[in-house]
Amino acid sequence: MAPAPDRPAAVLDGLDAVLFDLDGVLTPTAVVHMHAWARLFAPLLDERGAAPYTDADYFAHIDGKPRYEGVRSLLTSRGIELPWGDPSDSPDTATVCGLGNRKNAVFTQVLESEGVEPYPGSVRLVDALIAEGRRVAVVSSSRNAVPVLAAAGLTDRFPLVVDGLVAAERGLAGKPRPDTYLYAAEQLGVPRERAVVVEDAESGVASGRAGDFGLVVGVDRGAGADVLLEQGADLVVDDLAELLRSTPDRTDTESTAP
Repeated sequence: MAPAPDRPAAVLDGLDAVLFDLDGVLTPTAVVHMHAWARLFAPLLDERGAAPYTDADYFAHIDGKPRYEGVRSLLTSRGIELPWGDPSDSPDTATVCGLGNRKNAVFTQVLESEGVEPYPGSVRLVDALIAEGRRVAVVSSSRNAVPVLAAAGLTDRFPLVVDGLVAAERGLAGKPRPDTYLYAAEQLGVPRERAVVVEDAESGVASGRAGDFGLVVGVDRGAGADVLLEQGADLVVDDLAELLRSTPDRTDTESTAP
């Protein structure tokens, strides 16, 4: 007997669209990003005699923000000032944009060589939502969202991707501002109060709350449940499979059937 199909949990009832962040929500690319940021900042901070880079810096200053904003935020936390530069700057240029481009080059190398596997629980939820006719979209600060989705085999599930490239083209402010999420809901034709924001980053959760969406779900991949709740999450889960209705074990059901 075939297992019962997954169904979204009751907390999602009456909500027509679910807007997913990518890194750390659908795919574990946050780990790749963390390694790339560490490789960028560890030697730079050491050269300047600043406090060493730690994973806590990633969550506090970088996670969820547009790449160049993350660079500036981390440098500011150490009292380091560099010119902003231009997005066309070489990765060797000592500017905010140059450092951001250097980090992106490292990330791209790792992604191409190792690929990325999506979180199984996240894929189950996405598929259950699509099966019920709900609309889904990816809203990411990353300019690498499309290649990451392709590497994870998720491209066909998301006809709408609002990433860092779209934000730049449309002049949309990045997280923690709600602009990219509001734009995604508008493109899907869904009012904000009937849309869900799913985020693992402090800044992303804050953007969902600032946009006054129907539900803001935090996914704790390391930021901490308390922190995500403080930033405005309505609820926090460790895995998106928790947002599926639980079904009884089939063997138990069969053994108690009359």
